[in-house]
Amino acid sequence: MTPKQIESLLPENSNPKIDYDVAIVGAGPVGLATALGLYQRGIKNIVVLDQTRAFRKIGQGIDLLPNGLKALKYTHTQAYKNIKETGNKFNNSTQPNQENKAEKNQPATEWTTRNINGQKIHSFSVKYDEWYHQYGEGRVSISWYDLQTQLRILLPEKLVKANHRCINVVAEPELKCVRADFVFNQKTKTNPYSHWDDRQENDETRTVSSFIPPKSEIESIRAKLLIAADGINSTVRQVIYKDTPYSVYSKPEYTGVAAIRCGEVHNIPEALAQKIQDLFLQGSRVVTILNQQIAENSTANETPRIILFSPQCGEYRYLIHTPLSLELLAGKSGKDLIDLALLELKKAEFPEIIQQLVALSSPEQMIQRPYYIYHANAFTPNQPKWNIGRVVLAGDAAHGMPPFMAQGANQGLEDAAVMTTIVTEINKKNQWDDLVAIERAFSKYEALRRPLMECVQEATLTRKPLSSEQHRQKYAQQVYARNIEEIMQRLFMI
Repeated sequence: MTPKQIESLLPENSNPKIDYDVAIVGAGPVGLATALGLYQRGIKNIVVLDQTRAFRKIGQGIDLLPNGLKALKYTHTQAYKNIKETGNKFNNSTQPNQENKAEKNQPATEWTTRNINGQKIHSFSVKYDEWYHQYGEGRVSISWYDLQTQLRILLPEKLVKANHRCINVVAEPELKCVRADFVFNQKTKTNPYSHWDDRQENDETRTVSSFIPPKSEIESIRAKLLIAADGINSTVRQVIYKDTPYSVYSKPEYTGVAAIRCGEVHNIPEALAQKIQDLFLQGSRVVTILNQQIAENSTANETPRIILFSPQCGEYRYLIHTPLSLELLAGKSGKDLIDLALLELKKAEFPEIIQQLVALSSPEQMIQRPYYIYHANAFTPNQPKWNIGRVVLAGDAAHGMPPFMAQGANQGLEDAAVMTTIVTEINKKNQWDDLVAIERAFSKYEALRRPLMECVQEATLTRKPLSSEQHRQKYAQQVYARNIEEIMQRLFMI
């Protein structure tokens, strides 16, 4: 739908008013954390709008690492405390039982990477205390829904609105604001860039929708600032980049790597389960397996690997990361995904017991996900800015990437901390009407965040930190060990 079509559907309003100081599109962790930070600092004329019809249990478990937790603590201390407590409950509920741990004489607190012969390549602890001792903050696993819920319930209910899908963003210089148009009572389409699915959606889901909604189902709001935290399939990004030199970057780029996942493998013969346990898991609940010889002779993105999970004795699920073309993956579901996974494992010379496990998968348990990225450095004169006027991108809408180093949510929470600091300063100086000051502030946000995102994305795509202890330590100091409060002070020196 074109801006003119949208304009023709909007209710007539001869005396438009500015509804909010800050409007946030997207009620995921980044949008909600930003709202909490602003609200706690006295900026209460805000709203968070999300396309979901209702907040429900979706998403999977994610890891909050030291940098993400430090950023969250800086942004909102109570949210940090609540999420740590919720994460500890989540972790305890997925720990193997004590009897199983005693049998294997294993602490079951490590994530180990092994080669196809079962030999350890490297490992890291998943214990909160060990991470805290090294980096000044721990590591917490939590479900995406629990993370969202713990953030959302700390905000007044009226400030978070579901069933609002953004379809347009328009600068209104004469009013010194930005207008955003939303539709409601519309079915939410699957996000082809960041959702797991057992099929590929057609291409119309990949762009701003062209449908024309009823006039009664369009709502517009005006705000001094608009923060787009609407994910890697960001509508706001598509709209503000349209008809600019950045238009080619309005949608994310496929990385060439996809994931094939099985929710649970049933009816595993006891002998096979025992072989897998003895050779690979060895009492742990998670292990990554790869063909080390292939990995050493190719780039990370050309190296298939399987992550095996065994949260309870006798229970198995897996996640395969492998290079695949979108054409090969298109339309694959169920039995086709099993066959595709087996073919990739066979080409990478994975042992028979792993192939047998995958062959036992139930078609209805199979889902897939191609991985996409917004490169923080596009290596072009037309480097896409993260803001245009009063609109700024945050989280995956700015720099979405695959989850290989578990930094998506963590970097998003860092964005929220920086955004909170910047907007609070705008409020203190009463610069809401000063577009030059606003653009300067957003430029500081980008100048601070983009270099780190380049580093994190390089690590994510190459997985270089996993190649040696030296690389791991260097990456850990760059990402985990930083002092967030000192970093925020740098904002005022840029």
